[in-house]
Amino acid sequence: MSSPEDAAVVEAAAAALTASAPPAAAAPGAAGARCDNCGASVPGRYCGNCGQRLEPPVHSLWHFLTVAFEDVTHADSRLWRTLWALLFKPGFLTREFLCGRRARYLPPVRLYLVLSVVFFLWAAGAHSRPGVVAISADAGVPKATRVVPLTAATAIPGSVARPGESIEQRNARECGEDLRYNGPWATQLRPALQRACLRIRADNARSLMEGLWHNMPRAMFLFLPLIAAIMRLLYWRPPHYYVEHLLLLVHNHAFVFLVLPLGWVVKLPLPFAAGVIDLALFVYVVWYVYRSMRAVYRQGHALTLAKFAVLAFFYFVFGMALFVISFVYSAVSLA
Repeated sequence: MSSPEDAAVVEAAAAALTASAPPAAAAPGAAGARCDNCGASVPGRYCGNCGQRLEPPVHSLWHFLTVAFEDVTHADSRLWRTLWALLFKPGFLTREFLCGRRARYLPPVRLYLVLSVVFFLWAAGAHSRPGVVAISADAGVPKATRVVPLTAATAIPGSVARPGESIEQRNARECGEDLRYNGPWATQLRPALQRACLRIRADNARSLMEGLWHNMPRAMFLFLPLIAAIMRLLYWRPPHYYVEHLLLLVHNHAFVFLVLPLGWVVKLPLPFAAGVIDLALFVYVVWYVYRSMRAVYRQGHALTLAKFAVLAFFYFVFGMALFVISFVYSAVSLA
C-alpha cells in the first residue's frame, strides 16, 4: 500500500503537468467560448461580431485537410447552384435576391465581375486575325472576295499606288494626306487618327484590338445604367426601384458572358454544326431575356413582348454608339 506521502507526491506531479499543458480550445458553443479573431463571446458556431467560425486550432494534417475540404465543398455548392440557376432559370436569381434569399447564391455583382473578366479574356484570345476584304471587279472577270491580312505591306483596297511609290510611302500617304476627317473636334482628332493609322499598319492592328477589348468592359459600366433607365420608363406602373432593373440586367449579362464561351466550347468538336449551334444560342438568349422579364415583373405575354421589342431597339442603338465610341477612343489612344 502506498503511504500518504506517496499519494501527495503523485497529486503534486499531476498538478504540475496540468499547469504546464497548453489550455484546450473551447468547444463551439461552449460557455465562455471566445472568438480568436476579435475576442467577442461566441454562444454558437459563428461569431456574431466578425462572422468567423469558431473551431479549435489546427493540430494535424488530417484536421487541416478536413477543414479545407469543408470550405471548398461549401463554396462549390454555392457556385454550382448559382451557375445552374443562371443558365436554366431566367429571372430566378433576381427574384431570389429581391425576396431576401441571398446566402445560398453568389452575390450578383461579384458574379458579373468574374464572368465578365472570363468572357473578355476569352474574346480577346479567340477573336480572328484582323483583315480587310478585297473584292475584284475587273472587266470580264467574275467578282471574287478574299480576306487579306492587315499588315504594314497592305494597301487600302481601292487605292492606287503612285509611280515609284513604295509600300511604306503609300501607307504614309494614305494615313497622312489621304486620311480626311471633318467631324467634331477635327483639329484635335485628325493628327491622332493619322498616327493611329500608322500604328495599326505597323503592328497588324494588334494594339488596336487589345485596346478595344480593354475598353469594352468599361463601356459596359455605362451601358447597363442606360438600359436600366429605359426599363425604369417601361415599368413605371406599378413602380419599381431603379436597382431592381439594374439587378436583372446584371444577371442577364452575366448569363450572356457565361453561355457564349460555353457555346464556343461546344462548337470545337462540331465544326460542321457551327451555324446551327450559333442559331440555337441566339434563339435561347432572346428567349431567356424575354422569359426573365416575365419572371421578374409578372406581366402578360403581349405587354412583355412589346416592352421587349422596345428594349431590343435601345440595346441596338446604345450598343452601336458605345462600340463606335470605344473603337474611336481605342484608336486615338494609340497615338
